[in-house]
Amino acid sequence: MDPHEAVRIAAPPGEARPRPTLGLRAAVALIVGVVIGAGIFKAPAIVASMSGNATAMFALWALGGLVSLVGALCYAELTTAYPHAGGDYHFLQRAYGRTVAFLFGWARFSVITTGSIALLGFVFGDYLQQALPFPGLARGTGATLYACAVIAVLTLLNLRGIRTGAATQGWLTLLEVGGLLLIAGAAAFLADPAPAAPASAITTPTGTGGEAAAHSANYGMAMVFVLLTYGGWNEAAYISAEVRDGRRCMVKALTLSILIITGLYLLVTWACWHVLGLDGMAASEALAADVMRATVGPAGETVIALLVAVSALTSINATMIVGARTGYAMGCDWPRLCRLGRWDGERDSPAAAMLVQGIAALVLVGVGSAVGSGFKAMVEFTAPVFWLFFLLAGASLFVLRRREPSLPRPFKVPLYPLLPLLFCASCAWMLWSSLSYVFSQSLGGLNAAWIGVAVLGFALLLLPLLRGRQEPDATPSP
Repeated sequence: MDPHEAVRIAAPPGEARPRPTLGLRAAVALIVGVVIGAGIFKAPAIVASMSGNATAMFALWALGGLVSLVGALCYAELTTAYPHAGGDYHFLQRAYGRTVAFLFGWARFSVITTGSIALLGFVFGDYLQQALPFPGLARGTGATLYACAVIAVLTLLNLRGIRTGAATQGWLTLLEVGGLLLIAGAAAFLADPAPAAPASAITTPTGTGGEAAAHSANYGMAMVFVLLTYGGWNEAAYISAEVRDGRRCMVKALTLSILIITGLYLLVTWACWHVLGLDGMAASEALAADVMRATVGPAGETVIALLVAVSALTSINATMIVGARTGYAMGCDWPRLCRLGRWDGERDSPAAAMLVQGIAALVLVGVGSAVGSGFKAMVEFTAPVFWLFFLLAGASLFVLRRREPSLPRPFKVPLYPLLPLLFCASCAWMLWSSLSYVFSQSLGGLNAAWIGVAVLGFALLLLPLLRGRQEPDATPSP
């Protein structure tokens, strides 16, 4: 084991490093903001079409919150025992070594995070162009300009430091949550309940073996969309070294965020069901817009367009904050990437990694504008890679407990090993489900599953260049 390994992971000697500057409220705003995105305006319609009845639909959303809470408890142990700006990268490195961690960091920094920022930029541009059209430009061109503008502005804001980024996040999350409460309030006070579906139209999972199997498959696919909508709470790991009193605050932040998100998702689902009914939800192409049109008239469509734009804006800002910290951790660990590992002590920000991330996202916006849906598909097809590493991060809890039994753990997952096993099982199921979806798709005549393989394969080609004369892969000491 190279005695300098652990030093490189922490930060280059004498340089600034992350310090606790965020409170509980800022941590909750960031987690809620990165999770609640445009998906909540689309996923309830898909889940309704696959549920068969309202009871099952609400149960699926509640179950999604429960699974997310179990995962959050696992991450609470990891983040309080190993607070680090690298988040999952750091956990994977301690458990499996630098090669596995680099593969994850490369996939995240090159495609997953920057691709998410680019796609959210397009969502923001599309909906803002609908509400406030760019004068004299076609819709697609206007949306692209809006996407580039918002990425550039938020990158500059976050380059000013974590305080500016966190303050922006707080206000954006407040607007986003207020918008979701507006939908629920409009449904509760301005709309009559949708007529109940006749008993003959309500399907249940009981019946013949074939019917039960079919509904079981529908429930499974519905949970895929539910958990995708809940996705993102694990990003809290990337601010674990910057939260004040992190050993207690991280547990509170993760738990409170999941409870808030679950409550909001159930409330929005209820509002849609109350106004449109289960069949109306399943048939809707623009669910939230249909709800607001039914409650406040045509003006509701503009309100929803602005709300979706705000949701995309909130997720972009939060993704930028946590995403740049992966690049920073890689820069600390790999000397040939050392420029990414520079921490701006005055602004408490990984300035170099933030700037590179913003530039990469702008480049991907240009690519996406040129190839259209092909880029969207390319990013979506990295989902199996994401769930593979998410599964490995969950399993790292077992590895690190066995390898470092004497390390202080301020918080331990209750009901160990049952809850971590449940979390790992849910990740494995999502990995299988995403692989099943990807293998049914193609991009340019190529099976889409190979895109994720290509992302990791290119990282393997880079490894020899990054290693140079370094020692072979090693796991850092505690």
